[in-house]
Amino acid sequence: MPTRTHNDDYDEETPLLPPEPALKKPSKPVPWGQIWILLVLQLAEPLTAQVIYPFTPELVRNLGITHGDESRVGYYVGLMVSIHIFATQALTVLHWSRLSDIVGRKPIILTGLFGLSLSMYSFGLSTTYWGAVLRHVLRISYFHPSLTPPSRSLNGALNGNIGVIKSILAEITDPASLPQVYAYMPISWSAGGALGPTIGGSLSRPADRFPNTFGNSGFLKKYPYFLPCAVAATFSAFAWVFTLSFLQETVPSPITFRSLLKNGSRAPQSSSVSELDDAEKPYPLRRLMTRRVLVSVINYGTLSLVDIAYRAIQPLFFSTPIDSGGLGLAPPAIGKILASFGILNGVFQVTCFARAHALWGTKKIFVGGMLCAIPMFALFPVMNALARAHGVGLVVYLAVALQVVSSLGLSLAYGCIFLYISAASPNRASLGATNGLAQLLVSIMRAIGPAATASLFSLSLAEGYLGGEMVYVVLLAISLVSVAFGTTLPREVWHM
Repeated sequence: MPTRTHNDDYDEETPLLPPEPALKKPSKPVPWGQIWILLVLQLAEPLTAQVIYPFTPELVRNLGITHGDESRVGYYVGLMVSIHIFATQALTVLHWSRLSDIVGRKPIILTGLFGLSLSMYSFGLSTTYWGAVLRHVLRISYFHPSLTPPSRSLNGALNGNIGVIKSILAEITDPASLPQVYAYMPISWSAGGALGPTIGGSLSRPADRFPNTFGNSGFLKKYPYFLPCAVAATFSAFAWVFTLSFLQETVPSPITFRSLLKNGSRAPQSSSVSELDDAEKPYPLRRLMTRRVLVSVINYGTLSLVDIAYRAIQPLFFSTPIDSGGLGLAPPAIGKILASFGILNGVFQVTCFARAHALWGTKKIFVGGMLCAIPMFALFPVMNALARAHGVGLVVYLAVALQVVSSLGLSLAYGCIFLYISAASPNRASLGATNGLAQLLVSIMRAIGPAATASLFSLSLAEGYLGGEMVYVVLLAISLVSVAFGTTLPREVWHM
């Protein structure tokens, strides 16, 4: 197979994967052992991200930063979620991913898991809003909230694992088997989506909720959200040990951190490295800016913007009083709904993605998934109208179930875009940088999305724009634009 260079000009409809008969005959077996290890490691990310969702609106109210103004809760919830991970991750994720092409995948994953664990312990010890968001990184104290680090900001700054794990999957899996493998990737996110909200919803304020067990704990009364955060943090610590013990390195000739620091920004050139041809070396960033990379990355970004906007506004809508435009649900109820989606999504992805991909193809699944965002957002005002008319009963929960089912379709789009991104890489040695570039844009979108969406939600309620439903009109418009971007993808992924 001829080597592709950075200036090759392929037809965008040229397929990445071999013709269909070849897809049924992978050249090597699927390394399920390592794949399951990666799925366990990846679980740490959604678990730590989603454990705070059920109690974040309540936390913001209790911290007093809104001064009792319900319309401002959404703004501060969105700001907290955005700054926690995604804003700081946007500043560092590309560097971590490119670095993994040089020093290896395993050291970067270990660093990311360390950041996840430390940040969650810190977040649970915060008793002020800005203590949870913007405390000094190096001033860490176990009992003094004013010295708490910037919690999940540290999470984002030290964590580039998402792109690195995708690179490993593409490196150890035959291209013909990638659709099958990507069908299993949502297991981690689904498990995290089920466990995180369940843990966050059931273990928050344990001294109040379980007085016989925790009622005498002054520590848990002072830090009512430490217990769920500590559970997520401890899992990340376990995943660190698991990675160190069992994960295999996939970069052929990684360079040690010591050698890299000794040589400054230049990777040392051993004889074995210098003799590698261009196809086996990581490309510089400017050579990654090909049309196929940009098309894939932009579509990943729009998908993530739509998804994170929905994930941010959903618990906020659920917790907002009915008279103010929501459903007025308590954290345990919110946790159960989010957990139900996580379980259904995992089962749906594993059983349906590979079959649907074989039947309809990558582009149709992606565009169809993006179209599912339209009923997702349209159902928010419908649910509030039903709750106003009938209360939160069977009819409302049927509408919630319909929204959850619609969101399953959106989740299918992730497996498709991962195929496009892996295929767009100029060579296999640049997989880390390509995934890092994609994750950079996604982190930016996920930094903007929660804050902008939650702020727009609050503004719609406070000012009554379009009857308080302006936020949904804007989100529907963004969804339509995202579908239009999806049509720019080729019918089949490119051929590396």
